[in-house]
Amino acid sequence: MRRFLYFHHMVASQHPSPTNTAGGARRPAALLFDVDGTLAETERDGHRVAFNRAFRAAGLDWEWSESLYGELLRVTGGKERIRYYVRRYRPDFTFPGDPEAFIAALHESKNRYFAERLAGGGISLRPGVRRLLGEARAAGIPLLIVTTTSPENVAALLEHCLDPGARGWFDLIAAGDVVPAKKPAPDIYRYALAHRGLPANECIAFEDSANGLRAARAAGVPTVVTVSRYSRGEDFSGACLVVDHLGEPGQPFTVLAGDAGGACCVDLDLLGRLLARI
Repeated sequence: MRRFLYFHHMVASQHPSPTNTAGGARRPAALLFDVDGTLAETERDGHRVAFNRAFRAAGLDWEWSESLYGELLRVTGGKERIRYYVRRYRPDFTFPGDPEAFIAALHESKNRYFAERLAGGGISLRPGVRRLLGEARAAGIPLLIVTTTSPENVAALLEHCLDPGARGWFDLIAAGDVVPAKKPAPDIYRYALAHRGLPANECIAFEDSANGLRAARAAGVPTVVTVSRYSRGEDFSGACLVVDHLGEPGQPFTVLAGDAGGACCVDLDLLGRLLARI
């Protein structure tokens, strides 16, 4: 099993106290971010396009339309998505050799095309993401990425959508097959929390899908949902706030569920107030 983990060593005493913000509001012990659909809208015009290019390069007549890809997104993990597609839509397909090796090679090809798409400027961060990351870094709040997407995809997105050294912004990047059970299983969250020694109920997770929300909540992490193109209409029961994006001072979010207390964007003050209600 391929495993992937970036880990920047910090002793537990360096973690900020969740109660040391100005005015006594609770401050998150850490912010945990999903990647695809959360940091950036990567699915429709990123991964889907890259999958189709990889299929053509492999001589396959497979084509994932926007609507079909929306269905396939119910399955987390790119390799898992390919397996599901073959079982559901191509049951008579004969693999040329070992099925797992073929799927792995196809997925690696997709990742290369996805990286090319990112390098060409085809994908950008969602509103408020860079701002919130900067606020958390300035406040000394640890940032973690908790995703089941491939490590190559995480690295490419951070390099091309943030900064070349953005991987160093995160205390922990857990990605790929670091745990066998992917979201909605809580394993990836439990793994990250255990490695950093973090109290689940003092952290905030950011997800865009029902599967991601279920994973975070099953691990005990309060969750803010920023709905993406494909996740609108999903069941986000259990989220402490659901918005269309994180918001900017000149580009306020729209609250879809929960109480933002009149805030126009997700910032550390709002996150502290959300934690205080729990």
